[in-house]
Amino acid sequence: MEYKVFKRTINYYETDKMQVVHHSNYIRFLEECRMDFLRQLELDYDKLEKAGIMIPVLSVSCNYRTPARFGETICIVPKLTGFHGVKFSMSYKIYSEDFKELHNEAVSEHCFVDFNFKPVRLKKELPEVYEKLNSLVGQELISI
Repeated sequence: MEYKVFKRTINYYETDKMQVVHHSNYIRFLEECRMDFLRQLELDYDKLEKAGIMIPVLSVSCNYRTPARFGETICIVPKLTGFHGVKFSMSYKIYSEDFKELHNEAVSEHCFVDFNFKPVRLKKELPEVYEKLNSLVGQELISI
């Protein structure tokens, strides 16, 4: 898979008085990256929802390394670290645009459910999606 790294510029409203990104915004950045990751796999959220599938967050953990600041562009590198047909986990590294500074490392866990929040087993319900995700577990999508 050819993956284009997710980039975004820090907006003023995402920072505090010191013009440092407020810690809560990193969770949003992870979601933006995850949505972009799935879109690049041609598994857009809207397509999955039309198929009756939602992807709730089960947990998120962030380690803040160095502050990102207003006006900077960050690059987020996702990695699918686990997939078991119903649940999956991802890791993320948030870098400066030149990849010289690591701002944040994070992990998130998710599951696939229907609109009644019942687990969806992708291997049975959407085998092509299962195969696509299963093939990416542990792969480095870009080299730094």
